[in-house]
Amino acid sequence: MIELLFFAQLQEEVGSKSVTIEANDISISDIMNQFLAKYDIQHLLDEAMIAVNEEYSRKDTVVSAGDIVAFIPPVSGG
Repeated sequence: MIELLFFAQLQEEVGSKSVTIEANDISISDIMNQFLAKYDIQHLLDEAMIAVNEEYSRKDTVVSAGDIVAFIPPVSGG
């Protein structure tokens, strides 16, 4: 299983701080297309930073069972 973590507005849109998916050896892009499309958050994901196991990654990064993928949208404020 792969754990997906969501922060800020992504967390609000998904309705949970995390989701676990059954997958192995899958790219971040494929996760976004296969598992996250139902949440209609693509506009937020397009600008989000991605971290795999607490290290920033790209959408073509392949993750495996046991990995943790975090989606961190841009934050503004002052």
